[in-house]
Amino acid sequence: MAQKTILITGCSSGIGADAARGMRDAGWRVFASCRKPEDCATLQAEGFESPLIDYEDEATITSGLSEVLAATGGTLDALFNNGAYAVPGAVEDLPSGALRAIYQANVIGWHELTRQVIPVMRAQGYGRIVNNSSVLGLVAARWRGAYVSSKFALEGLTDVMRLEMRDTPIHFILIEPGPVTSKIRVNSIPHFEKWINWESSARAEHYRRGLLKRLYEDRGKDAFELPASAVTAKLLRAVSAKNPKPRYYVTTPTYFMGFLRRILPTRMLDNIIRRV
Repeated sequence: MAQKTILITGCSSGIGADAARGMRDAGWRVFASCRKPEDCATLQAEGFESPLIDYEDEATITSGLSEVLAATGGTLDALFNNGAYAVPGAVEDLPSGALRAIYQANVIGWHELTRQVIPVMRAQGYGRIVNNSSVLGLVAARWRGAYVSSKFALEGLTDVMRLEMRDTPIHFILIEPGPVTSKIRVNSIPHFEKWINWESSARAEHYRRGLLKRLYEDRGKDAFELPASAVTAKLLRAVSAKNPKPRYYVTTPTYFMGFLRRILPTRMLDNIIRRV
């Protein structure tokens, strides 16, 4: 039996890095992509095939996928769209340029790679496209408007593709992690500093009391935080199950918020989330 292949994006750290190693350990041929050449080189030193794919650079999406297909003879069993970042800040302080940038990285780039993979999977007669969303694709949270809205958009696109592609052999699947060990908070700091003029904000005192402390102070793990391997376990299930679920929750907060969203009126859910 031929070795199954998967392309994973955002493999420099966190969920992507763990998924690459975990899928390789499970016997898959892993193409572990990153958006920086130095991160690709690090993974190549570990023995991975690591194409350069930057969601904000469409040329690398095309060239990176072409590199993968050249290595596999034109086939690909699974795609795990994963690379993403956050721009913390109040929505009223978000410049439109910040939203354009994060949507390119978190939504539009994913869509372009997916569009290029679909004809490959359609031609071969099978395939799994797994999108890594978030509990913040299910419910909103203060100070995370850019990231939340990008994940809501991703959820909508994935749901529509699942419906539209039902008559094909391609499965579209969402993974929705809650707090998972990663560098997303640290990696969001440069984006915050680039885009958010918090000192001139009407909410400057709120920044001082809350968001700045969360960004710049290491307070250890979040409540219910799980290692990235918890996501990898769901990814392996999503790409291996004969009839995969449309959604895979990861961490207790995702199950809890998913349940509350189904049963509570919006105002009551808002009151709960405001206390989190």
